[in-house]
Amino acid sequence: MRKITSLSIIILLLCAATAAYAALPSSRYFHSGDGVINISRARGGAAFSGRYRKADGAYDPAAMRKIYAVLGASYGNPISAISPRLIEFLDYIQDHFNPQGRISIASGFRSPSYNTNLRNNGKLAAKASLHQYGMAVDMSLSGVKSDAIWEFVKDLGFGGAGFYHGNLVHVDVGPARFWDEETSGVFTDKSDDNKLIELVDDKDIYLPGEPMELRFIRMTAFPIGVSTQFTLEQEQKPGEWKKAAEFAPQLAVTTADACPSFADIGQMMGIKWTLPADLKPGRYRVRASFCNKEWEKMPDAVATPEFEVLAP
Repeated sequence: MRKITSLSIIILLLCAATAAYAALPSSRYFHSGDGVINISRARGGAAFSGRYRKADGAYDPAAMRKIYAVLGASYGNPISAISPRLIEFLDYIQDHFNPQGRISIASGFRSPSYNTNLRNNGKLAAKASLHQYGMAVDMSLSGVKSDAIWEFVKDLGFGGAGFYHGNLVHVDVGPARFWDEETSGVFTDKSDDNKLIELVDDKDIYLPGEPMELRFIRMTAFPIGVSTQFTLEQEQKPGEWKKAAEFAPQLAVTTADACPSFADIGQMMGIKWTLPADLKPGRYRVRASFCNKEWEKMPDAVATPEFEVLAP
């Protein structure tokens, strides 16, 4: 019998790993375009037109730096990080309506202080605005009426769409919802006391054993106590979830407390964990619980949107 050398085993393992990753979709998001986008800032001159996602699914740093500039964000600064899910969704919208058209961005990333200033000056800027998390834009697309984009996103059942009967449409990658100038609820208590707080992950599609990054969004009041014990749940059938694992992720703050208190948006991002290597294919979500609650109307727990784990 022919002897199998250690080198042969390593080569076989590398080939298996390469085959597994080759089977992955180039985008890790449920709503994504072809990896090419034409986008510019309405004021300021920043623009990008070309490929931002490579064939292997990795993002081109030079392209992303230019896209960040269009969206008013600082590339490499975690606080102003733009969600790749948003870029992919804008690409998806552009490909659907007018692949040769140009997306014009009137407003992209907003710091919390800037967003508050807009509100104080009577602008329709939500207190829990997803602009603060790099997950929203106010945009137009050449050759396409903004109300058509609004209707399209509404019908998808994914993301947020706001239309104020002007030239712009608000698009975000938060929970599915829609509104206009009469139903926005901006100057109500709709989001007070963290009523709309959410937990999101960094991708929609994973392999077992891959890293995952989580963050909380739509916070309006601090401090917030979060249990360090998170739960991975698997979907058994539509609407029915079963605990698959419990884990303690790496938090953005160092603490030995089982209920650490978070003081701002920055502390509630960059939550890291690695999916189990033996995780079975299927649909999952991650649930986090709150503790030492100071805000009565805040939910007791929140879960990410469902994501898919593929077979290795």
